[in-house]
Formats: sequence, C-alpha cells, structure tokens
Amino acid sequence: MYAIFENGSKQYKVSVGDLVKVEKLDAEIGATVQFPVVMTADEKGIQVGAETEKVKVSAEVVAQGKEKKIIVFKYKAKKNERKKQGHRQPYTQIKITAIGAPAAKKTAAKKAEAEAKAE
Repeated sequence: MYAIFENGSKQYKVSVGDLVKVEKLDAEIGATVQFPVVMTADEKGIQVGAETEKVKVSAEVVAQGKEKKIIVFKYKAKKNERKKQGHRQPYTQIKITAIGAPAAKKTAAKKAEAEAKAE
C-alpha cells in the first residue's frame, strides 16, 4: 500500500516505513505529525478525491537539518558585475508510521480492548 500526500506545495509518494525529507516543520524530534492524503493505492484499488478526505498519513519526526550547500553565481559579461551567494535549504526528515483513517484505528483498538476484557 502506498499514499501520495501534500506538504509545502510538493507531493510525496510514501509507504509505511519510508524515510522522507520534507520542507521544515515546526515539530520536535520524536513528535508525531499528520498529513492529508491526495491519493491512496492498495490491493483493493485506487482512491482519490472525496474517498480520501478522512485518510491521513502519520509520521514521526526523525531529524531536523540542512541540505548540502549550493552556490548561486550571477554575473553580467563585460560589466564587472558579479554576485556569489550560497544557500542551504532546511528540511525535516520523517519516518512514515501509518497510512489510514485515524478514527478506524481507534475503534479497532477499542474493540480489541473490549474483547480482551471479556475473556
């Protein structure tokens, strides 16, 4: 099963257990974050649009960091005009823990607890 979610005007294709670098998020390391899903696909088929409104991708923040430095060099020929600039894009690395509707997981957990108490 995989899902496509959107964050920071970019879309990411992920499966459970994937490590992904997304645009910087305001979240502590070890925190859980959720993203809205654009599309999901599994053995049952593909779901898009209204079918995926309640589906979320849950992920755990693994690291915060910066990408490798890139050099931006601008110049105008024969004018002695030069500008050298560096840039390091900040990112948040996340690990995908679950794909699915959060309400369905909670009800499944409650049913399991009820069955365990009944026994």
